[in-house]
Amino acid sequence: MTPSANATPKNTICLWYDGEAEAAAQFYAATFPDSAVRAVHRAPADFPSGKAGDVLTVEFTVLGIPCLGLNGGPMFKHSEAFSFQIATDDQAETDRYWDAIIGNGGAASACGWCRDRWGLSWQITPRTLTEALAAGGDEAKRAFLAMMTMTKIDVAAIEAARRG
Repeated sequence: MTPSANATPKNTICLWYDGEAEAAAQFYAATFPDSAVRAVHRAPADFPSGKAGDVLTVEFTVLGIPCLGLNGGPMFKHSEAFSFQIATDDQAETDRYWDAIIGNGGAASACGWCRDRWGLSWQITPRTLTEALAAGGDEAKRAFLAMMTMTKIDVAAIEAARRG
């Protein structure tokens, strides 16, 4: 028996929000390809951080990855211990995702990391960086040292470091 296209995935990433799961899901769907808001479920009764009828969960995908946004309240916060790593093909794609996240109330961090306005961490990682690190040796060391000086990754600088 094969699952239908509407079947619930076996594994879903559950992300905790303080009442803004739907806004976050809408932003991700508008920002990343192969992303969509699949369903919005309202609470059937009052719960610790909301009332009956409030949005409780939101089913969505980010670049094809199934997620569930849970409006659980203020008691748990996102941290860098969990992040989405987005592989980019060039500087234009890197800039587009970085600027979307930062420009929507997010914050820059270091080495290609940033945080969206809901506190979720993102690694906007050009493939050239990943390839350089995988190459090992002096190429990896040069690319790594270049990356350590960056906030948003500069593709041309990484490529120059790879070449030595």
